[in-house]
Amino acid sequence: MKCISVYTDNFEQFSDIYEAVLAANLGENEERDFEGITASESGEVPEHYLERMRSRPDVVVMKLKDKDITILQHGEVFEILIPSASEVLS
Repeated sequence: MKCISVYTDNFEQFSDIYEAVLAANLGENEERDFEGITASESGEVPEHYLERMRSRPDVVVMKLKDKDITILQHGEVFEILIPSASEVLS
């Protein structure tokens, strides 16, 4: 899964820039500013990362079923997890 980190703890700010972050199609390890909030493409994360994070009490998990995207919120960061093409096809 591809991981994009968005560095804010404010859900409203995250919601305001979420679509722009996805549309930006960041390259590997690319960092960009969106309305004063930094977002970076953090590379690939293994499937067990999601399971491990779900079990933590300090992590909020949101699932966008129509796009098969999972969003994790913990501390001062939102992580957008997007399945790779091979994961979607299987």
